[in-house]
Amino acid sequence: MQKNFKGPGLTAGPCLFKDTMQLSAFSNNSFFLGHSAMLINEGLPRFLVSKLENIIGSLKGKKIGILGMTFKPNCDDIRDSLSFKIKKEILLKMGLPYETDVYWDEGFDLKFVLENSDAIILATPHDEYKNLKINKPIIDCWGFLEQ
Repeated sequence: MQKNFKGPGLTAGPCLFKDTMQLSAFSNNSFFLGHSAMLINEGLPRFLVSKLENIIGSLKGKKIGILGMTFKPNCDDIRDSLSFKIKKEILLKMGLPYETDVYWDEGFDLKFVLENSDAIILATPHDEYKNLKINKPIIDCWGFLEQ
């Protein structure tokens, strides 16, 4: 029997809220499973940043790379992406977020982020990140990168 199950990583996007509210409306506002899923999902960025703090200590003044800002792999859609909440959590901890995404025109260059970050959070597992060799602390909730 498998002891641990791999998680799906960051999920949601624009449909989780919309679909949960629609299903809730059709069930007389008693769709607690959907509401719980939203609460868990929205808490994941804080959890991931907390896991990183357990590894490297205080984030104050540390440069943290965020790989992937879109809400799902291999697309350019940033709507409701939890990557931005990760960035906000890093800022609240007085860290310096360096966000990058191969499908998003803003943020930092991938090479710059990899070279200048003290640690990395893989937020969106784009195919372009699959073979990256990262020799610093990394949070990969997807189990995507083989280190």
